[in-house]
Amino acid sequence: MAKERFKITPSVYLMLIKNGEILLSKRYDTGFCDGQYSLPAGHLDGNETFIQALIREVKEEVGIKLDPAKLKLVHTMNRKSTEERVDFFFTTDKYV
Repeated sequence: MAKERFKITPSVYLMLIKNGEILLSKRYDTGFCDGQYSLPAGHLDGNETFIQALIREVKEEVGIKLDPAKLKLVHTMNRKSTEERVDFFFTTDKYV
C-alpha cells in the first residue's frame, strides 16, 4: 500500500498600505470567521501561481486589479491550525 503524501494548504495575502492605512475587509457569509477583519486573502485553486491566486482573490474580494509586475513577496509563514498551512504575504504600491 502506498504511503499517503504530505499535504499543505497554500494561502496568499495582500498587505496594501496607503497614506499610513492598511486595507482590511470584513468577512461575511463565508462560514469562517464571519464578522472579523482580514487582509484580502485566499487559497490557491490549483494550476495557478501564487501571484495568479492573489490577483484573482483580491479582484473577487475587494474589486482591486493588481499588476503582477508590481507585487512583492514580503513575508512567508508556516503554521499549523487544523491542517498544515503556508502563507505568502505580498505588497504593492500600484493598483487600479
